[in-house]
Amino acid sequence: MNRIVREHFPVERLPEELRVGLDPGAVATITVILEEQPMVVGELLKDLLNDPHRPRRDKLEIDDHIRELRED
Repeated sequence: MNRIVREHFPVERLPEELRVGLDPGAVATITVILEEQPMVVGELLKDLLNDPHRPRRDKLEIDDHIRELRED
């Protein structure tokens, strides 16, 4: 998890939406924590397809493999 902490940060330098209700002359401790986002299926598929270590098979090999799976 990524975390950024800034102590003694001037409130006047905060974005306007974060300054609401705060004294502009005050200082604050700011903590930013990035939320983990689930990998999107499209991104996962792209990563798999671009993997240089992924075994390459031709159509006949794939067809044979599917037949074997169906027979089991």
